[in-house]
This record gives sequence, C-alpha cells and structure tokens, in this order.
Amino acid sequence: MAARLSAWVHGQVQGVGFRWWTRSRALELGLTGYARNHRDGRVHVVAEGTRDHCETLLTLLRSGDTPGRVDLVVEDWGAAQGGMTGFEER
Repeated sequence: MAARLSAWVHGQVQGVGFRWWTRSRALELGLTGYARNHRDGRVHVVAEGTRDHCETLLTLLRSGDTPGRVDLVVEDWGAAQGGMTGFEER
C-alpha cells in the first residue's frame, strides 16, 4: 500500500549536502518525491512509496548520520497522491 510522508527537517540542513543525501537514500528505497529548502532554514521532504520504505527514510533522517545537524523532524502521513517521478532536489 502506497503512503505519502511529509517531513519538516529542522537544524543545520542547508548548504551541507542534506538534500543530495536525502535524494540518494530515497532513490535507493525506490521512493518518489522531493527535498526542498525553505527560507526559514528547514528542509521539506515529501516521499511516496510503500509505508515501510517511507518509514525507513524517516528513520534515516533522524539517525544523526546525515550531512549537517538534524535537531527535529516533524512528520505527517497521508495516502499517496501519485504524479511524481524520480526524487528531486528543489
């Protein structure tokens, strides 16, 4: 069953390769979506795929093994909406 993860990542996550790292992990998991910088310093990650693979990505985001420093990840779950191909850095 397909799921949609929306995760707001807080911390030192811009200008450190965080979006590239997230894209690489998402593609390894077969997820579609994007990672987008926001003006307030957060990165918004939207990923669609199996719930298990989305949960794995969420665990990786919180692992402490990312570029930069993640202080907090706020997650929201929903049904997959489709329409995305690949995983983009925005």
